[in-house]
Amino acid sequence: MDGNTDEDTRGAGRRLLPEAIRRGLGDARGSMLGLLTVLIALVLLTPFAWLVLEARGVGRDRAVSMVFSADTAEIVVNSLLLTVGVTGCSILVGVPLAILTARTDLPFRRFWTVMAALPLVIPSYIGAFAFVSAFGPRGVLQDALAPLGVEELPAIYGLFGTTLVLTLYTYPYVYLTTRASLLSFDGTVIEAARTLNQTRWEAFRRVTLPQIKPGVAAGSLLIALYTLSDFGTPQIMRYDVFTRMIYVWYDNNFLGRAALLSLLLLAMTVVILALESRIGASDEGDHVSSGDRPPGQIKLGRWRWPALCFCVSVAGLALAVPLGILAMWLRRPSPGYAEGGFAFEPGYAVNSVSLSLAAAILAVTVGLPLAYRSARSTSRLGSLPERASYIGYATPGVVVGLALIFFGLRFASVLYGTVVLLVFAYVVRFVPQAVGTMKSSILQVDPKHVEAARLMGDGPVRSFRRVVLPQIAPGGVAGAALVFLTTMKELPATLLLQPLGEETIVTYIWQMQEAAYYGRAAVPALVLVCVSAFSMLIILRQDGYDGT
Repeated sequence: MDGNTDEDTRGAGRRLLPEAIRRGLGDARGSMLGLLTVLIALVLLTPFAWLVLEARGVGRDRAVSMVFSADTAEIVVNSLLLTVGVTGCSILVGVPLAILTARTDLPFRRFWTVMAALPLVIPSYIGAFAFVSAFGPRGVLQDALAPLGVEELPAIYGLFGTTLVLTLYTYPYVYLTTRASLLSFDGTVIEAARTLNQTRWEAFRRVTLPQIKPGVAAGSLLIALYTLSDFGTPQIMRYDVFTRMIYVWYDNNFLGRAALLSLLLLAMTVVILALESRIGASDEGDHVSSGDRPPGQIKLGRWRWPALCFCVSVAGLALAVPLGILAMWLRRPSPGYAEGGFAFEPGYAVNSVSLSLAAAILAVTVGLPLAYRSARSTSRLGSLPERASYIGYATPGVVVGLALIFFGLRFASVLYGTVVLLVFAYVVRFVPQAVGTMKSSILQVDPKHVEAARLMGDGPVRSFRRVVLPQIAPGGVAGAALVFLTTMKELPATLLLQPLGEETIVTYIWQMQEAAYYGRAAVPALVLVCVSAFSMLIILRQDGYDGT
């Protein structure tokens, strides 16, 4: 009896020993993965350390005088006015369009659903110099009105023009998020409110508005961050904001002042993120579960035609104006510049594609450990490296570019002026796009499938390759495509870090814009628009954006 007991105990021990070893190895692998993600996050955050070091070299007294100078105060006020103005105007445009295309009997509703989202395919800096060409001094409109005695038009430059252009090319963010919210909640809630003798406006204010507030807030955050980070539009519209003055001071070799302004801009970005986080937390209780019954359709009645005019006006300004200007530039190319050796060459497109592909592949490679660790972690600490990677995404490209210039000049001269720093800047800026799509795919993989593969004798690498990787591959491809398409349009980081002789589409367009040879920019601008249109097709094919 005792002998059998001892043998059973020894057998159980032999069975438990491999299990303990496997558990220990699993803990070790988890620790190694955690260490790897921390190292990746630290590498992605290193540019901001060099920025702080450069700013410290200015000296305390001089830094205080710069930060609290009248010029800096003007830049802060201008940036705040622009951010608030663009965000507010985008809400006034995007929310009504979302309601019209999702809840009403608007004529040609499916067509306007697509048209309202399409301004996202046009980079804002292309829209900016198209508007200057159309409505600026000696522009198309003034030339057309000259025979009627109109010698001068109101200035398109400054706060008004910058706000107008950025609104037209950022409102789709709030349009898309608000429309998704409108399509997701249960229509019986609205019907219940109407049965309580509430008017349509009261039902909207008490029921619909709380439902769409999170969507409006999410879209507004994207617009605010985009407005703060945009360089091309304020530069073209001659409006002094952070990004423009950082570039100007860097170009004039005032590196310390550029570094200080970059830190101020980074601080403003953090404040916006914190405010959005608090607003999002306060809105958590406003949701109701979505149901199977969609909301009823609102009959516009006599408001049908004013609503249609509103849609036509937005599409005309955001799409017809820039595309019409690009078509005019194609018919009337600017003479003289090509003879100076600045004609557009296919090699510029090859450079753009090569850099974007490298950034996309590296972003997916770097982002996979971050996404996997965050998706499988049950603690906030485990997801901290993934959240830290979003700092680069929220940081303007001009700040990331300037930080890497400081790094290259002071600590890695061998890398300065090479594609390595440029691709690294793209990864710092856009790796969260890859992380987000891959994390969503990883969360859909059942951990039991991995456990089953391990029980069948597969090692951790083999089980990941056989079970997890095939299921998350579509998310990885989607993330790589998103990084590729965003990198193709990135302007400020490319301008600052472009290696000598490595001309790209966006840098060529910028050179032509600054030289006012718009005709030479038509073909590359249309190439960029087509690339962006491809990304928009992916968005519009998702559930909820198809006009239903």
